[in-house]
Amino acid sequence: MREKAYRSLLKSVSWRALGTIDTILISWLITHKIMFALSIGGVEVFTKMFLYFLHERAWNRVGIGKHSEKPEYEI
Repeated sequence: MREKAYRSLLKSVSWRALGTIDTILISWLITHKIMFALSIGGVEVFTKMFLYFLHERAWNRVGIGKHSEKPEYEI
């Protein structure tokens, strides 16, 4: 079963929101400068979302661990 592209996009956005919060928090803890941390998070949110989308679409083409669901009965 293949996923549609919009599902990959939604997963990309939700994952990046969580990842960006993490990046901002780590950047702030290391630098103690909130504006620097926000600028790092602001850049990486777009680059990593794009990379994740491409990664997700590539994995959608790989058959490892996938199976086609068959109905319990056929008419």
